Amino acid sequence: MEIKDNTFSRQFETAYEGGIVTVEYSFQEKKIFLTRLNVPENFDNEDFISDFLKNIMAIALERKLKVVPILPKIVSFFKKNPVYKELLPPGIRL
Repeated sequence: MEIKDNTFSRQFETAYEGGIVTVEYSFQEKKIFLTRLNVPENFDNEDFISDFLKNIMAIALERKLKVVPILPKIVSFFKKNPVYKELLPPGIRL
């Protein structure tokens, strides 16, 4: 899966057969806030979204960023994948 970090639009993008899937973000200090998930209409591939989020977590780990999930779908991703809880900033519990 190829992920493009569109810094102008402040979103991670990847192509899917029905269009583009994006996760919008914002930065504050050494934290990245994942604020919005945009998917094409009639999109229901949860495995694809999970893989997309895993790749975003790898980018955050590489850049030494803490991840603050704002969107409930991303919060549930952290709950299903406890290996990524180390990316949460201190004081945030899910």
